[in-house]
Amino acid sequence: MLLSAVPGVLLAGCSGSPEPLRLAAGEDGGFYAEFGRLLATALTDAGQPASPVGTGGSVDNVARVQAGPEQVGLALADVAETPAAAGLRALGRVYENYLQLVVRADEPAADLAGLAGRRVSTGAPGSGAALTSTRLLDLAGVGVERVTLPLRQAVAALAARDVDAVLFSGGVPTPALAQSTLPVRLLPLDGLVGGLRDRWGEVYRAVRVPAGAYGATGARTGTVGVSNLLLARGDLAEDVVARVVEVLVERAGDLVPSTALGTQYLDQASLVAVGSVPLHPAAAATYRRLHG
Repeated sequence: MLLSAVPGVLLAGCSGSPEPLRLAAGEDGGFYAEFGRLLATALTDAGQPASPVGTGGSVDNVARVQAGPEQVGLALADVAETPAAAGLRALGRVYENYLQLVVRADEPAADLAGLAGRRVSTGAPGSGAALTSTRLLDLAGVGVERVTLPLRQAVAALAARDVDAVLFSGGVPTPALAQSTLPVRLLPLDGLVGGLRDRWGEVYRAVRVPAGAYGATGARTGTVGVSNLLLARGDLAEDVVARVVEVLVERAGDLVPSTALGTQYLDQASLVAVGSVPLHPAAAATYRRLHG
């Protein structure tokens, strides 16, 4: 009874099987939700039952893992370095997110400055995109009318011309856009990477979205990249941490959506490159055991 009251301690049931692991993933239509489903399936297949939980995104995930009942969660590296994430530990760096500024294909604006005074969806409440978008717009000094919408609602609003652009963070292609019939294109953001790094550190890097990510209208576009980390509290049971890391290493190919075009990680060297967020001790020990 005492052990069952300790947050993060997973106890075996009467049958001897482990308790299901709750994974704070993301909003429907985003890469977090897709990755969460793949990871939960791979973990369950490996003997650690797991289920993804729909959330608002990185900021929401950090709060859920801190308070429970979710034991692990995905978060952008910039969110993982905020005070709200203090005390959390990384299980691995899993893949790259791309900050994407999406407009209709017939939109005349050529860059962010061209959207001055326009309505821009800057990410769902509780998402990491909302944090990154705020930093980027404040740095650029471009005055836009900021609207906070979940991604699928934002794409629908763009199609209805209720917003002029959608700014979000995700893998390439992000399902909510890839599944839409709306012709879109991306506006470049890579010119702001230097300023972001100067003000908030090396979590930001220049990346390029491949041409054709969202149909024939999409050219190769420079933007801002931010790594995704899988986080847990420090008191998550060591055997559970070991199972998660083993799946990240040994089932890497099963964890990247088949439609993904952008740079993906999930190899030994990148998994442990978690920046200033400490690796969970059991994760570090498992990486050493698997690869020395």
